[in-house]
Amino acid sequence: MIVTVTLNPAIDRIISVDRLAFEDRTYISSTRESAGGRGVNASCVLHSFGAETLAVLTSGGETGKRLEEYLCDCGIPIAAVPIGSDIRTNLTITDKHGLTINLNEVGPTLLADELNRFGGVLDETLGRASWVMLCGSLPAGTPPSFYSNLIEIARKRNIKTLLRAQGEPLREGLEAHPSVVIANQGEAERLLERTLLTRTHFIEAAHRIRSMGPESVVLTLGSRGAIGAFPDGTIEAQPPRVDAVCPIGAGDALSAAYTWAKSRKLTRVEALRWGVAAGTASARLPGMSFASLAQTEELYRKVEVRRVE
Repeated sequence: MIVTVTLNPAIDRIISVDRLAFEDRTYISSTRESAGGRGVNASCVLHSFGAETLAVLTSGGETGKRLEEYLCDCGIPIAAVPIGSDIRTNLTITDKHGLTINLNEVGPTLLADELNRFGGVLDETLGRASWVMLCGSLPAGTPPSFYSNLIEIARKRNIKTLLRAQGEPLREGLEAHPSVVIANQGEAERLLERTLLTRTHFIEAAHRIRSMGPESVVLTLGSRGAIGAFPDGTIEAQPPRVDAVCPIGAGDALSAAYTWAKSRKLTRVEALRWGVAAGTASARLPGMSFASLAQTEELYRKVEVRRVE
């Protein structure tokens, strides 16, 4: 089973408009809501791929009830840890040309006993897990070492870990030696405190992040694909050119597809190719939607991979 961890889930409200323009009027064509948060999104993708997954998450208030209802309606198994505050609501505005604005709330502050309950629920699930995906921001009240502690616990139980975070939780998590870290360009730039502009910069950044502790690193680059820095070499994966409608959530699809492939004992190169295919296929869908296994497989054949010398 692949367990996803989301300490700061959200209700994602997606608004589609005709066009986004500075200081000009626009018209709403549709509005919808869905369960959100990086780990929740990963479980949605894994479930659609036919993988066994469990989403461990916090849930509080009216928004928490709606989150649980959305996930149950989709048939996604969850372990919801109750908290005293409402979970956050995020707003995504996207137009028909693919221009997207993403506005995220910070989220609630977690109390010490709420964190302890979350840890207890997660500990109960680890006995059935082959992979644990630690995804997204940590709410206020959570120590930045939260992810690193979980990685160390999982490693002692021979459970593979994927880390997708930013800031201090990412920095500390790297030192705990996760199985794989997935970071986008912005997260890598903030971590390394440098601007990444060229292909050489991207390759160097992936190697530098790997030297900080993880077994493998995948640096995601949007329409340019991804760089994988692995123990047996560096791989570049480039997707076919597509019309991107909404790239928000594409990184979550990539992370989920990579983990799904690795859980099926595929090679790192194959997993990277599946990940890039899933991210690309999701980016060409309207709103914040995730590609199915069939849609991903269609692009998988078109993703080019090559070894970096």
